[in-house]
Amino acid sequence: MTGPSEQQIAQFSTTLKDMRLELLRQLELGEQGAEVVNLDQTLVGRVSRMDAMQQQSMAIATRDQATAKLRKVELALQAIRDGDFGYCRRCDEPIAIARLNAQPESALCIDCQALVDEY
Repeated sequence: MTGPSEQQIAQFSTTLKDMRLELLRQLELGEQGAEVVNLDQTLVGRVSRMDAMQQQSMAIATRDQATAKLRKVELALQAIRDGDFGYCRRCDEPIAIARLNAQPESALCIDCQALVDEY
């Protein structure tokens, strides 16, 4: 199996840049939902406050996931610049094109990812 062609790398680069822009937008919007919840019961009832705290918790989790994915996207874009894109960081074998099509930010081949997921 060989790594991605120059044309495929160009397509993945475009996809990754689009993903980066979308994640940055998502993070910008998510900042509002992650703001501190006002605990003053005179301003908000107990149920409303609990709901606001749950929404805040969900917003923080979403922000953390987006931040982690953004890091992977940035690393993939750096790998393109370095000429290493499409090769597993663990075993240095080519990552299957089908995997890159599904998750272009993948840094590991499916076999190495399965080993990492076991731990």
